[in-house]
Amino acid sequence: MVKAERHDRQKAIEMATQLFWEKGYHATSMRNLQEFIDLRPGSIYASFGSKEGLFKEVLQYYTASNLARLAACAEVSSPLDALKTFIQRSVIDDSGSAPSHMCMLVKSVSEFTEDNAELLAESKRLLSTVEAAFAALLVQAQASGELDKERDSRRLARFLQAQLMGLRAYVRANDGKVRVNELIDDAFACLH
Repeated sequence: MVKAERHDRQKAIEMATQLFWEKGYHATSMRNLQEFIDLRPGSIYASFGSKEGLFKEVLQYYTASNLARLAACAEVSSPLDALKTFIQRSVIDDSGSAPSHMCMLVKSVSEFTEDNAELLAESKRLLSTVEAAFAALLVQAQASGELDKERDSRRLARFLQAQLMGLRAYVRANDGKVRVNELIDDAFACLH
């Protein structure tokens, strides 16, 4: 019985991720959630405490999924190639299948004001977590001789994160009619 409940909870989080990512937090009503994930408001409140509680878990799930994807890239590539592959997949491969062209964390940071200070802080914290994972791979690249050891890995991680954010928006603004791989190559050329 407990196992089924956890599975349903996880499925609810996965489905809610798609809905929140597409519509944003404010545009997603409890009715939308109820219909999309097939849970009654009482069940949502019992499982997550509130819409805000569910959204926090969605943000954490989204981040964990992206970190797992980055780790999978790192298992089969050098550190810099892993970062490049991750960015290519995030910008190119996901452009037709993701509910939004924006990173869900960036979309959340853009949407929230101080009226949602806790969700804004959580979105920023999770973006920092992804940035730290980028920095860790850049440190590995330095250790393996792929990248100059004199470069500041945290600064480069911020640069790559900004590039990823910008590339997603740029592709959207140009209806996908850009040579994205060239832009990604340009970003990585700046690392050397």
